[in-house]
Amino acid sequence: MFKELVSNPVLICTLTAWLLAQGLKIPFDYLKHRKVNWGLFFTAGGMPSSHSALMTAATLAVGLFHGFDNPLFGLALGITMIVVYDATGVRRQAGMQARKINTLVNELLQGHPINEKALKEVLGHTPLEVTGGVALGIVISLTLWLLWK
Repeated sequence: MFKELVSNPVLICTLTAWLLAQGLKIPFDYLKHRKVNWGLFFTAGGMPSSHSALMTAATLAVGLFHGFDNPLFGLALGITMIVVYDATGVRRQAGMQARKINTLVNELLQGHPINEKALKEVLGHTPLEVTGGVALGIVISLTLWLLWK
């Protein structure tokens, strides 16, 4: 079973893109805040978008390794479009709403002993973060495709 997983180029491209995107969040955040945050490897949001990198790599890998005329490429492309739209639209708006709610709660509870857990504010991505994820996914799939041949 392990041999089949390792010999699956689409899976390798997909997992490589996700791992690299998650790992790159740490140095990008360090450049911004001058503080190492290892926890970013396990969180959503940030630069680059790991969701966009993962889906772009998977979609391009299906096309490169199995053909762009393969029905799975069409399915993967549709799912990728939904994920990218969701990352920059719905999830980003949810993060902005969480930020506003956290501000309201902090203002209302200031000076009171009530301790409310803050909502996660970094849920979605900016267009630049998604573009970074898409570019990373393309580079990973093309590189592994060239090496696999």
